[in-house]
Amino acid sequence: MDLKDVTEDLSNQYNYRIEQRLEEMMRTNPNYKNLDRHNRELILDLIKKYKEKIRKGIKPSRLTVREDKYYLHQNRIKLGLTYRDLEQINKLLESFKE
Repeated sequence: MDLKDVTEDLSNQYNYRIEQRLEEMMRTNPNYKNLDRHNRELILDLIKKYKEKIRKGIKPSRLTVREDKYYLHQNRIKLGLTYRDLEQINKLLESFKE
């Protein structure tokens, strides 16, 4: 299971199901063991933000995704993100563009 699997069919999922899928991915995929509780909350907030747009039929633009990436990179230290965390979150953001 990967982050793309968590966000699959995002417009038809409830928030609690997204959280369940994210927790399941954290347990089963060893590549995401490095994400702590704060990083998971950050990922959930990003997913929920894009979910609302997708549910309304608005596909996230490249500019919006790039602005979120820029914000995360600029505030990396304040948010407690490592470069590996950033790389994984960037993959998630890229999956929203497709």
